[in-house]
Amino acid sequence: MRFSMKPLMMACAVSAITFSQANANEPVVVASKIDTEGSVLGELVIQTLERNGIPTENRLQLGATSIVRSALLAGEIDLYPEYTGNGAFFYDMTDSPVWNDADKAHETVKELDAEQGLIWLEPASANNTWAMSIREDVAKEHDLVSLEDLADYLDEGGEFKFAASAEFVESAQALPAFQQAYGFDLSDDQLLVLSGGNTAATMRAAAQQTSGVNAAMTYGTDGGLTALGLVVLEDSKGVQPVYQPAPVVREEVLEAYPEIEPLLNEVFSSLDLVTLQTLNADVAVSGLSPSQVASDYLDTLDQ
Repeated sequence: MRFSMKPLMMACAVSAITFSQANANEPVVVASKIDTEGSVLGELVIQTLERNGIPTENRLQLGATSIVRSALLAGEIDLYPEYTGNGAFFYDMTDSPVWNDADKAHETVKELDAEQGLIWLEPASANNTWAMSIREDVAKEHDLVSLEDLADYLDEGGEFKFAASAEFVESAQALPAFQQAYGFDLSDDQLLVLSGGNTAATMRAAAQQTSGVNAAMTYGTDGGLTALGLVVLEDSKGVQPVYQPAPVVREEVLEAYPEIEPLLNEVFSSLDLVTLQTLNADVAVSGLSPSQVASDYLDTLDQ
């Protein structure tokens, strides 16, 4: 979704002056976006802080990106997990290539947000961006790990049928970009175009082999991937913008609780792609609460 935060940031900068300096006696107000992954990441943040004696106030599942971002800028919340690639929208930089490189994306949004009094901590290595995923049995049989492997497989005449939304098939930034970068071209017979952009439907088509489908449009950390036996093919050329989750905290709060940084860096550095997929699946597929999933995971880190 395209949106510009510049007018909002100016207004919020003024309103933030009314907030008193944070101190170590006040709870850290932690929020998240209103989705499964947001709730899991938010619980990991809250429980990590609470386990280490830092009081928190739970404002998880606060809303969509614009709502949570606005609340942070206004000082209404103190910390929430955001995605590096969204810096492109916050600063009207969607045409910049920096967002396709993990390190550059994090460094760019970190520098820009520091001017707003917002500190980005270390991101997870997991990348929640548009992806092409394939059935695990096909990937294993043909040793398919990356989109370069897929291009070779297709060139050799390998069986492949891909379920995707019309947007993914038609958008210059999606399938056409993948095809151009990796040198393959899917025919109409190799595509099953589904209405809407719901990855649950495309993943289900691949899992059930609907109309011969064995691959699907997904997001990198979709919770259903592992449960449905699908694996993400690595975008080794960085075609898509990188969306790595990282905690973003108000500077004055981090000054009051400097231990937040090493504590959350340790947790988020452990969240690789498969780990975050699994945690999301525990909620979205297995029906566990985000609180329980986070608690169980932190217990494993403490062992």
